[in-house]
Amino acid sequence: MIRTFLCATALVFASAAAVSADDDHSDEKVTVVYDQPLPNVPGKSMKGVLVEYAPGGSSPAHTHPKSAFIYATVLEGAITSRVNGGPVTVYHAGENFSEFPGDHHAVSENASKTERARLLAVFVVDTNETNLTTYEK
Repeated sequence: MIRTFLCATALVFASAAAVSADDDHSDEKVTVVYDQPLPNVPGKSMKGVLVEYAPGGSSPAHTHPKSAFIYATVLEGAITSRVNGGPVTVYHAGENFSEFPGDHHAVSENASKTERARLLAVFVVDTNETNLTTYEK
């Protein structure tokens, strides 16, 4: 009985958190799908983040933690990206790119207005880092 109550409470809080995250950036859905401390690199973890864009969806300009190295692979569709004032680049399913600590991601959006897009971003980051993305206002 207590276990059921605790599970139900956890689901309510998780659902509320998911709703408020979607309200902030309704064009994207961000889900941490993997989080594992690196046993041979004390203080560092590998975190996998699935980013899903609706057709025409985008993320506001943003940065990631100063400790984060990111390797991203487009899983579905195409993603338009611009990092550190570099060229605007479109990455298609199967293509990948990296972001280095301190990079500024000015453009991150679905390249299509009719199809969804998904990417997997793998972070190597300080284990105690909980905020993986800081959006500009």
